Amino acid sequence: MSVMRTKSVEQSIVDTDDPDHKLRKELGALDLTVFGVGVTIGAGIFVLTGTVAASNSGPALALSFLIAAVACAFAALCYAEFASTVPVAGSAYTFSYATLGELIAWIIGWDLILEFTIGAAALSVSFSGYLQELLSGTPFEVPTQISSAADGFIDLPAVVIALLVMLLLIRGTKLSSRVNQVVVAIKLAVVAAVIVVGIVYVTPSNWTPFIPDSQPVGDSEGGFRQLPLITSLLGIEPAVFGIGGVIAGAAIVFFAFIGFDVVATTAEEARNPQRDIPIGILGSLAIVTVLYMAVSLIVTGVQSYKEIDPDDAAPLATAFSAAGVGWIGDVISVGACIGLVVVVMILMLGQCRVAFAMGRDGLLPRSIARVHPTFGTPYRITLITGFVVAAIAGFVDLSTLADLVNIGTLFAFILVSIGVVVLRRTRPDLPRSFRTPAAPVVATLSVLMCLYLMLNLKGETWERFLIWMAIGFLVYFFYGRTHSRVGRRERGEEPGSVRSVEVGRADPDRR
Repeated sequence: MSVMRTKSVEQSIVDTDDPDHKLRKELGALDLTVFGVGVTIGAGIFVLTGTVAASNSGPALALSFLIAAVACAFAALCYAEFASTVPVAGSAYTFSYATLGELIAWIIGWDLILEFTIGAAALSVSFSGYLQELLSGTPFEVPTQISSAADGFIDLPAVVIALLVMLLLIRGTKLSSRVNQVVVAIKLAVVAAVIVVGIVYVTPSNWTPFIPDSQPVGDSEGGFRQLPLITSLLGIEPAVFGIGGVIAGAAIVFFAFIGFDVVATTAEEARNPQRDIPIGILGSLAIVTVLYMAVSLIVTGVQSYKEIDPDDAAPLATAFSAAGVGWIGDVISVGACIGLVVVVMILMLGQCRVAFAMGRDGLLPRSIARVHPTFGTPYRITLITGFVVAAIAGFVDLSTLADLVNIGTLFAFILVSIGVVVLRRTRPDLPRSFRTPAAPVVATLSVLMCLYLMLNLKGETWERFLIWMAIGFLVYFFYGRTHSRVGRRERGEEPGSVRSVEVGRADPDRR
């Protein structure tokens, strides 16, 4: 049995009609755009702005966001073509299965499980932190013993929010989409308030010099594990400020754009995926880019980058407090709490859809891919995901694990970018309602930029990532390889595959 066997695009689409493993088509372009905006506007805009301004870019933080947006756009264009061509749940996992082979698909699926699960847990903890700051000094203040895994016994608010999100997702993606639309509207109103109010308090001299002079970084402790991998490999010392600092800042704020790939995981639930998925992916990216750049200019204009605490968990609120506008800090905290709930919801949605696709393909137990008879959602894997996320969020200090989300995402971007070019060559006959312009060039730039950003992550992050992937190889070779439905069809243990069905006719609803 070849571990590089592929699952045809036609077979992937036909499998979505299995009545026990079929998702409802309820999402439109607006739903998908809001999903993308909802998952992207979260911890990035509320936390990373201060950290990067103080430590890397200074007032040129806006340029860091712009550079990151360009890099992200290359991957987004590749995602948009793939998702409109292969409108099946599973995102990069499904795309890789159709082009690069089963083993690569397993690797990326296992990688995405890490990204979405750890990401949802980390942001559950972030929600808990903002909630505690909001309730501090009130009768509803949460005791430390039940509000922190590091300083107490359990982070109860993080556990509760993870379980509530789980129940909402079981109820249905349309319901969760409606909730998401309301919450995203609230978040956008908060961000708009920050921009409108902030303009009045901007001091233009805080933007001078816009790109501060480059400064060498002091000797780092910890050796290989604490240094960016590229530093250890090439002996390059990272710089702060200057052009190098702006680019290093882009490597950090890039992760604030993560979200459009979650839109691709819901392709099977889109009413018109060929049209709606590209709109959702590219539209959400454009919206958040404008907002990020505007907010970054406000935060560095209201408060000098030299006065920003890089470890401040609420830099926007602090900046306005320093300017004598403390009330906006409370508004921002409320917006952050609401925003993080949506991010947790969409990351858990992405995890459930990837595991659902892997279960339907037999690489994970098929029983987890059964959908609820009433709600039409994969309730078993949603239950599993919800309890795992709640356990991690409640009992694990995630500060050392956060970068795992970043490395997993970047790895997924690389495989999708390669896959677009491969599918163009191997299946030029497939209908593509959206075609990546200058695909070979765009895909190459996407791969190079994502690889460079991966190399800027710490050595210890690479160690943990490789350990997780090693566990994945064991699971695949001891279970997934022998239970794969594609492999079972090759051995004649399951009815034959579909290889030449016209994609547009696999499901009349997709016309």
